[in-house]
Amino acid sequence: MVFAVVSPNFATADNLLTVLRNSNELMLVGLGMTLLLAMGGIDVSVGMVMGLAAIAVGRLLLAGWPPLPAGLAGPLAGGALGFVTASVVVIGGVPAIVGTLGLLGVYRAAIFLVLGGSWLSGLPSGLTDLLGARPAGIPLTLIVIGVAYGLIWMALRRMPYGVHLLSIGNAEERARLSGVAVKRTRFVTFVLNGTLCGLAAAFYVATYRNVATTVGGTLALEAVAAAVLGGTSVTGGSCSLLGTALGVILLRLVQNGFLLVGVPSLWQSVVTGGLLLAVVGFEAVQGRLALPRWATRT
Repeated sequence: MVFAVVSPNFATADNLLTVLRNSNELMLVGLGMTLLLAMGGIDVSVGMVMGLAAIAVGRLLLAGWPPLPAGLAGPLAGGALGFVTASVVVIGGVPAIVGTLGLLGVYRAAIFLVLGGSWLSGLPSGLTDLLGARPAGIPLTLIVIGVAYGLIWMALRRMPYGVHLLSIGNAEERARLSGVAVKRTRFVTFVLNGTLCGLAAAFYVATYRNVATTVGGTLALEAVAAAVLGGTSVTGGSCSLLGTALGVILLRLVQNGFLLVGVPSLWQSVVTGGLLLAVVGFEAVQGRLALPRWATRT
């Protein structure tokens, strides 16, 4: 790889471990985004959902809560926000791109107001120590991510949920006529996406021990890019969980490489967006790309 030639620090064990550690939150948010895209949906507010859930976790830690219940508050808060998103998009009938864009603005303002314009810092190290444990020599964060991916894989491959999700992504009206509970499946998927964002929030707090007002600013772009790089179609109907995980690692490796060679971090979004455009453009050239459902309807 070019980065390994330009920077001697790129292809080192320490740097690769750093890349993997920096992939934790995106692994979980990308997993939720993969389900939404496979269903023909999208959620551009995931970064703000993670941010609000991280604030909930941080405030509970500052209040003296034990690390485990404080950490579990993350997925609970994320699930609650996912419920709000599902209510707006599925029950309210607002197109997913419009509804989640609106919620992004609301959630961003909420983060600023709750934090008072300053960072939530000085968080206790209890959650960091908990998630930093290594049962049987395996990082607990890796175990949690593996369990999340394993459960979603089972739901997609071994349960009706998977068939319903992909059938909605392929042809929603046909799925409805076939007896698929379209609204229920879509509602559950948005809530599940929020829960995964909340779990990512617990990881975020454990890693950084603060919550910045700018938290999650580019997370939605990165999640979509990782899923699409991994083979999930933006038009719905297909997905790859392993592909998403590999897409996350590839994205983080590219971002890390640019930093090591001295490219300002501001250009990370440019790189991410460029990769996304390249993959979607390749689909278009092959004639397989139709307008995504989330661009036209709920």
